[in-house]
Amino acid sequence: MIILKEQVEEQSLKFIPRQYKATSIVLVNEMTNESTTISSDFYIDGYYLYTTATFDLIEGNFYTLSILNDTDVVYKDKIFCTNQVIANFSINDGQYVANQTTNDYIVYE
Repeated sequence: MIILKEQVEEQSLKFIPRQYKATSIVLVNEMTNESTTISSDFYIDGYYLYTTATFDLIEGNFYTLSILNDTDVVYKDKIFCTNQVIANFSINDGQYVANQTTNDYIVYE
């Protein structure tokens, strides 16, 4: 899974493809089922294919990513959009409430 941010600046993708030629990126929002096609330039970096592009993402949504070479699928993955710091990421950010208890118990011998 790839984690990207909701921002207007370019973000980079680096992945190991099935073949080392690609022409476009297709994103499908899993909540609305809307598809977006992005044309991009791809570069080879060792065994990786690398690109930078501007993505129109909504925080908290999952996307299906497909990298295409014309009509052939070169790479598939999932994208999750969040603005949280990745090292401190929590799915329950600001929603979890801990229960308070005195932890009293009785032991019978």
